[in-house]
Amino acid sequence: MNKLKTKPICDEPIAVCSRTFSKHKGLRSATQELFSQVKFNDDGLKLEGSKLVQFIGESRGAVIALEKVDSSLLENCSQLKAIGKYGVGVNNIDFDALKKFKVDFGWVQGVNKRSVSELTLSLMLALLRKTHLQDQMVKSGHWKNLHGGQLTGKTVGIIGCGHIGKDLVHLLKTFDCQTLVNDIVDLKAFCDEIWSQGQFIKQVSKEEIYQKADLISLHVPLTVETQYLISKNTLSQIRPEAMVINTSRGSVINEQDLYMALKESRLAGAALDVFSIEPPVDSPLFEFDNFIATPHIGGSSKEGVIAMGQAAIESLYDELMKGRT
Repeated sequence: MNKLKTKPICDEPIAVCSRTFSKHKGLRSATQELFSQVKFNDDGLKLEGSKLVQFIGESRGAVIALEKVDSSLLENCSQLKAIGKYGVGVNNIDFDALKKFKVDFGWVQGVNKRSVSELTLSLMLALLRKTHLQDQMVKSGHWKNLHGGQLTGKTVGIIGCGHIGKDLVHLLKTFDCQTLVNDIVDLKAFCDEIWSQGQFIKQVSKEEIYQKADLISLHVPLTVETQYLISKNTLSQIRPEAMVINTSRGSVINEQDLYMALKESRLAGAALDVFSIEPPVDSPLFEFDNFIATPHIGGSSKEGVIAMGQAAIESLYDELMKGRT
């Protein structure tokens, strides 16, 4: 992050709302190299509603992570000129409100894609080889081989082939997987490129992925169309030998329907990094040996955190410094 030192200091006051960002020494230092007036969330507060309004106060810029940005916030933070997004999800951002109150928004897509795609790959391998169970057995004094399967040669379906989905395709090349991809945009150019490199890939319908894939990985934003994308109806189309991995957004899967599919052995396994309610409390999914849960860590590798933080800093800086010489 040394390249930030070459830029002139911005004297606009900013508020860093994210707890994670605020306690990261490297990101704090990088922020202070660009901004002379920085207020960090040093108390580690979950900022929402009036607390968020009070924290931002008269700041001209803010670094936002999961905090909700809507009309209620912006009308009470009249001095706010720009927001830098820490993270890649924007479900908490009301873009109509930003336009209404003329607040600029700085956001860089895909900066943590490798962090998420590597976690996805690790969850696939763990489900197949049952490493989470074997670890527990050895530590409890049981030396037994639970025969798992290999990823090599499997058919992997990727629903949502944006930055992360494309990166996952590249990682899967080593495993000689047949990759089926689905997205709302045409992926012909991407598929042609991958195919020319000797890797099997085909853009197909979601239904074909449900019917043919050994592993299904979800990488879609949470929208009206994707909420409960995986539910009773779609689970009935998925092969009982298949496994589902979700590192996108929790409500993309109906967890109760997923529970029933695992309970009735209509699905070979599942791994979730995200949940409809976080953290999940006493989820019935936890009772299954073929279920893996992680605490929304997809983009939070050390490298991913730095990439997201630097993107937020630089995008906020660029917005606040527009028009200056």
